[in-house]
Amino acid sequence: MPMLLIKGSYHLIGGRPDGDTVQFTPDKKEEWELVPGPHKVEHNTSGKGRLRLDAIDTLETHYSRNGNPEVHQPWLHGRAARDELTNWLGFTSVERTEDETVTAATPTTRPGWILTRGAGRDKRCIALVGTGTPPGTSGTQIHVDEALLRTTFNHHILDMGLAYPTYYKKLFPDLRDELTAAVRRAQAENKGLWKDDATLDGATVTGIDSLQDDVVILPKLFRRLVDYLYLGDPHAPDLTGFPDFLDQEADEFWIISTGHPTTGLDEVVEVIDSKVRMTHPAEDLVFVEK
Repeated sequence: MPMLLIKGSYHLIGGRPDGDTVQFTPDKKEEWELVPGPHKVEHNTSGKGRLRLDAIDTLETHYSRNGNPEVHQPWLHGRAARDELTNWLGFTSVERTEDETVTAATPTTRPGWILTRGAGRDKRCIALVGTGTPPGTSGTQIHVDEALLRTTFNHHILDMGLAYPTYYKKLFPDLRDELTAAVRRAQAENKGLWKDDATLDGATVTGIDSLQDDVVILPKLFRRLVDYLYLGDPHAPDLTGFPDFLDQEADEFWIISTGHPTTGLDEVVEVIDSKVRMTHPAEDLVFVEK
């Protein structure tokens, strides 16, 4: 799979990095212009922009939409993923405020490289992230195979069981299969979040507090539930309208096991009273980029 290689450095100070988001500055900021696709990477005058790590989704440590209050998923696995990322990148100490903003880090930056095929609508660069010697010349397209994928943090965090796989159409099937193999190993060993995951078994949702404190579920499902709950009383929700809400959100995806293209997560989400569950695992879904 061809991807654009960009060499640069990772930054934490002033940001709110979690397990799948971090700041990055290319050594040559003009290389941001080489990122393909309809969306430009947003960056400041020094070239610092934000990365959204490809193919993974870690538990939310701060989520808000449409002016609603900021919420989080249960802290244990979200903060473990956050710390795993900063440690893996080579930061030896990190100081944060209560809202997760980094005020100090040692060292202040760390060198590394990214592999990308585009940016999202939010102007974050969607990337595989690496450290050490870059696997090619910065600013050029290189071939990414399973061996190179295994050197990235994206693969590592799935292998640790601290992230859910979240696939999009641009990721080639051979790389997707390699990541799914890492997920299956983590599940078999009951690593990380998998010992608490309720995505398929069903999560009892009694209000916003239960989502924040009690249930470990796929972050995409968490975000949809939060958005829905804030349309009414978030502390005494009526979930009967949640499937219709998912239909209106109109996420487009394929179900790999059936080869079936689908619109609306209501096709793979079941609601029975206060219990919400997905009928297909995350690794069986491939979403269409918007």
